[in-house]
Amino acid sequence: MHDSIEEHVGQSLFNYQAALTESGSSLGEFIRKDYIDKWLGDELYNALAIRTTFVNALQHQLAGEGLFNMERVSLSPVTDPLAHDVEHTPSIRYKGHTYMTTHSMIYSKLLALFNPKIRGIFVDSSNIRLEMESPNRVQRGKYLIDFSQMDIEVRRNRGIDLDAYLNDGERVEKILREDHERALAFFEDLIVAVVAAVADANDENLKALGVALEVPKTPFPRFRKDEAVRKLGTRAIEQPLGQTVDGQFFWITGLLRENYDLIYPYLKPDGGKVPLSEFGSDRIFNYDLCTQSLRRSDNTYGPAYEVLSGGLREWLFEAIVERLIDNKIIGVQPQIRGGNIENIDELGGYGPFLLAASQTDGEGRALFPETFGGGLGVERCLFALCVGDKIRQVDQITLFGKNPDSYPLYLF
Repeated sequence: MHDSIEEHVGQSLFNYQAALTESGSSLGEFIRKDYIDKWLGDELYNALAIRTTFVNALQHQLAGEGLFNMERVSLSPVTDPLAHDVEHTPSIRYKGHTYMTTHSMIYSKLLALFNPKIRGIFVDSSNIRLEMESPNRVQRGKYLIDFSQMDIEVRRNRGIDLDAYLNDGERVEKILREDHERALAFFEDLIVAVVAAVADANDENLKALGVALEVPKTPFPRFRKDEAVRKLGTRAIEQPLGQTVDGQFFWITGLLRENYDLIYPYLKPDGGKVPLSEFGSDRIFNYDLCTQSLRRSDNTYGPAYEVLSGGLREWLFEAIVERLIDNKIIGVQPQIRGGNIENIDELGGYGPFLLAASQTDGEGRALFPETFGGGLGVERCLFALCVGDKIRQVDQITLFGKNPDSYPLYLF
């Protein structure tokens, strides 16, 4: 197996080198132009200096909030299915079983908070997302197939059970709106602390890249997704909204997206469900944080990019299952009897997760945690803040950035 993989890699490199030679170039010239010159350049040097402060400040602030650091999970039977297009999820065979590489650590984060004494967790996680190449062969600038994400999850500890969910809607909705505000405030405080740290420590690096940082004031501007789409007449709303904002950060809320982002109410007391098509942004308890650079040359803002996605999470087993089914991630209800799932073979990798999510304590109360959280793309955020005269695409701020629109073959 090892020899065949090495032979396959070697043959790919042979073919690529031959193609470069045929075009009048060489592999050495390609490595020099697209890697070594970048490594030697001032742009990457300054970007890495900013990144170091940025990541250290994130972790310092999160630890200061009482969150615990957890280990990375790069392989699991299940990973984030994602609502947007990726080519496929790579898998690895080990000890007779198949494991998925991590799109994001969402399910690991949720399971990590079973213990009610843990306020929350954070981890600088690795993510593999084989994004499809631009269909028009256009350099989109922002994508990486292998990137770092600061994954964060925080317990809510509200104790809302299925009976309250179904029969005490007014009180539950009030609590959820309070927690949604709390989540936005949590991430805003995080951004303020991190931006202040970078602005203080890296002013010369920012100047060298032709950009500036303004420590934002809270609350950040906020837009509901469905209202913005109606007003702007397009679903590509990030950059048009950025043009209306006087600042570098703003929120888009209520995006119909992943199966774990909370929709309420979703389950009906009569056993039915509200169709997904009927939900507006006011019933979807999630959020995207968007960021845009401030260019020193003319004191204008660069294009806005989504840099953090998160939300309140589905926490009731019944709702978790129905959302997975309705998002076509699993096809059947898990049949749990005697501590086993009788149809586990029909659930893909979700069987163990769902069995854990179904667990209760000695008094029949659900153990699965109520949480909110988010994932902040480190490279995406750094890129968004640095776009200007010097930085035009994410490759420029990464040592080994694997942009699907840049190279036919990644060499390092």
